[in-house]
Amino acid sequence: MIERIAEFCIHRRAWLVGVIATLTLVLGWSALRIEVRTVFEDMLPSKHEYVQTHERFKDTFGGSNMVTIMFEAKEGDIFNPALLGKVRAVTLGLREVSAVNPYQITSLASKKLKEVQASTDGIATTPLMWPDLPEGAEAMAALKEAVLRNPLVYGPYVSKDLQATLITVDFIDRDVDYAKVFDEVRKLVASVEDDSVCIRVVGDPILYGWVNHYVPETIDLVAAALAVTLGMLFVLLRTWRGVLLPFLAGVVSAVWALGICRLLGIHFEPLVIVVAMLITSRAVSHSVQIVNRFDDELENIAKGSESARHAAKVALADLFRPGMLGVIADAACMAVVALSPIPMLQKLTVLSVVWVSTLTISAVILTPVMLSFIRRPHGTVHGLNLAPWLRKILDLGVWMATSRFRYAVIGCSTVVMALSGYYAFNLKIGDANPGSPILWGNSEYNQDAAAINARFQGADRMFVVLGAEGQPDLVKKNEILTTMNRFQRFMEAQPEIGGSVSIADVLPVVSRTLREGNPRYEELGDSQATNGSLMAVLDSVSEPGDMDRFVDSQYANGAVTLLFRDRKGETIRTAVARIKEFIAANPLAQGSWQLAGGLIGVMAAVNEVILSGQIEAVALALLVLVVICTVVYRSTVAGMLFMVPVIISNTLTFSFMAWKGIGMNINTVPVAALGIGLGVDYAFYIADRIKEEIAAGSSPERAISVAMHSAGMGVVVTASVLILSTLLWWASSLKFQAEMGLLMAIWLGISAMSALFVMPSVIYVFRPEFIFGRRERPVLAGKVPVMQPQCAFD
Repeated sequence: MIERIAEFCIHRRAWLVGVIATLTLVLGWSALRIEVRTVFEDMLPSKHEYVQTHERFKDTFGGSNMVTIMFEAKEGDIFNPALLGKVRAVTLGLREVSAVNPYQITSLASKKLKEVQASTDGIATTPLMWPDLPEGAEAMAALKEAVLRNPLVYGPYVSKDLQATLITVDFIDRDVDYAKVFDEVRKLVASVEDDSVCIRVVGDPILYGWVNHYVPETIDLVAAALAVTLGMLFVLLRTWRGVLLPFLAGVVSAVWALGICRLLGIHFEPLVIVVAMLITSRAVSHSVQIVNRFDDELENIAKGSESARHAAKVALADLFRPGMLGVIADAACMAVVALSPIPMLQKLTVLSVVWVSTLTISAVILTPVMLSFIRRPHGTVHGLNLAPWLRKILDLGVWMATSRFRYAVIGCSTVVMALSGYYAFNLKIGDANPGSPILWGNSEYNQDAAAINARFQGADRMFVVLGAEGQPDLVKKNEILTTMNRFQRFMEAQPEIGGSVSIADVLPVVSRTLREGNPRYEELGDSQATNGSLMAVLDSVSEPGDMDRFVDSQYANGAVTLLFRDRKGETIRTAVARIKEFIAANPLAQGSWQLAGGLIGVMAAVNEVILSGQIEAVALALLVLVVICTVVYRSTVAGMLFMVPVIISNTLTFSFMAWKGIGMNINTVPVAALGIGLGVDYAFYIADRIKEEIAAGSSPERAISVAMHSAGMGVVVTASVLILSTLLWWASSLKFQAEMGLLMAIWLGISAMSALFVMPSVIYVFRPEFIFGRRERPVLAGKVPVMQPQCAFD
């Protein structure tokens, strides 16, 4: 069958190239129109309990796209007209920012921060600093006093040292465009910033805005990696075909993949550029293997116009099986990610599977077809020949496999797999370090986040809801309010939680105010009637939206908002565990608890999905790989054999992630899944060439030598080229891209070393039947086994 495919492709080469060129032009037009953006809803597992709670209450208690802006006085405190004027200007300006929720803008200059006052005329609430700034020293001093006696402002919105104040603003999730919000907020802040104040801005719209901000730099790094790849291929392979055809394979696969995904309505997520580069490296790898095999065949046939066609046909026929097996393995392992309930990963899976599948055309078929057109394929374009030095590496691999040292190789590999596999269990789920793992620790965003968390209770929020649908006034019950209060004190014992706020914090302030400010009465009422009266007083002097942070309009549900100083996976898991511990120990007679909304709530949901599905996904991907190898080679031993390089590369890489504090999160999961297929590609070429030589009658020693110096040369070339080009990503301003580039280089390096030094030793020692054929077991001592080569697959 493979021979017929090869014969058809070479015989119909002009027609085939024309069809591919036409499709590439059509899909290229579509690829140019693909959207590059981040969609927040795509990052959430919509069926998860926490996400459903978040979606139900985000418009009331605050969503996960909240931005926090801190104004920090460089000299003195914030109570001066110039600084407060800047706060007021930004507060008013935020109303004009795209997708902003105007009812969720809170600052000293907004109507939401108020002081409750009692007099002989009744109860009144007065905005602290709205609509105008304080005029004169006396008014400024009065504002300062009002802030100091209001626990809902002093601490949460004005720092304890009075040198900083916050503005918080929420955005409508379905409408938010991170790039636009980032530009508009930064422009607004820049319009008021000067030498007297330091303004810091954090929040997911800003974080992902930074990602879009660095897209031009990312494009430059892609161009640099491409230039390094082409330059090294030119130096190592010494032919134009060795440079241009792998480049053509990568371009065609990228155009086809992006074009098809545009037609399917899938956008391109900027952070997955690393996955795209990883898949493109597979196109280069497959194409280089075919070019190398083509050059090997040219040395064994007579010169002439038909020599190129014959060599191209042989290269296509002999490498079709390992090439297709590599493509199928990569696609199948990546397809496992689609089982995740997170839409972003599902869409990324479609993009990746389509991209990997296009390698069938762009590399496995198009490369040998283009090689067949070469009229004078002999000769090189420069005199620098590094092949002798590369052959020394291959000679070492042959010696290690065919000498007694092979037992040491297998033993050491077993120890490495065991130790790295054990250490890999230290891999963290979620973010492993404070700040955002997408950016470097010294980035402006992470420095801003650290500064805000140092002065205030925390920039990231989670809300937990108490109550029940269809039961109005449930939050007024004494049981609910006292439980809220106990819950807040319990959760604030966790060091990473800087503070909390709920309606149970507001009512004691109202109670004290009604009693002429006597601090003895700053407590919750002792009955539902008392607390209901306090809420009624508060509601009567509030404007629409003032109570949204605490309760819904029917008082059926109330929220406790927890403020987090970091978003590390361990911090979030500890908080969720403590919440569940408190709920179990404090059952409610009426109503129920609902976990958990806000940014930290949805991150908890994502982390739980990854934690519960990661082991199953890795196991399933390995099972898929075993099944594919078993079917193609018609041997269960083949499936087990090819697990060796996969397990080595993955356990070592996961151990490195654990050592360097790189967490397994929504951004790293796709790279890990694709790494399973990546770990075995090189081994396919080595093993298949050994099988081919054994079938042709070669001895095991010669088969390994030939395979190492043909397929192995392609492994050395592609691995060295791709490792160096991916290491260029370490220069990225996005820490995530830099770390993923490093992980790609590690994966490629370990996979190549496993294929060159471990797999030949394993094959030589265990002599699997799918490679060596059936063997007659000797019965008498000294009898030489009779080898019966098994026919090749094709």
